[in-house]
Amino acid sequence: MRRRQQGMTFIGLLTILVLVGVILYAGIRLTPVYLNYLKISRSLTATAQEFKGENVDPGAMRNTLSRHWEIDDPEIVEVKDIEISKDDTGTSLHVAYDHMVPYIANVSLSVHFEKTVKVQ
Repeated sequence: MRRRQQGMTFIGLLTILVLVGVILYAGIRLTPVYLNYLKISRSLTATAQEFKGENVDPGAMRNTLSRHWEIDDPEIVEVKDIEISKDDTGTSLHVAYDHMVPYIANVSLSVHFEKTVKVQ
């Protein structure tokens, strides 16, 4: 009778550990990118809340947004990169940008962010 093998081989274990390590390292590299996006998103939402129900002046919105960004200090996007548009439904703040992070050697991770907030 043959004995039944149980468990995993050392090479199988190393393969799984390498895959988990690569994914974990990508998560570590992308965490600051997503935290920066959260700062931008939070500032846009707070600015829209401050101008709720008012006849909105784009210059005043940019000044308010710039004050929020003095506190949060987001990277990559400037206040002038935010599009403020008026239409029949109201005013909206829109930002879209790409953020690239070096990963391993000449490989980079690229993330596209887009956020629109309506002032109601």
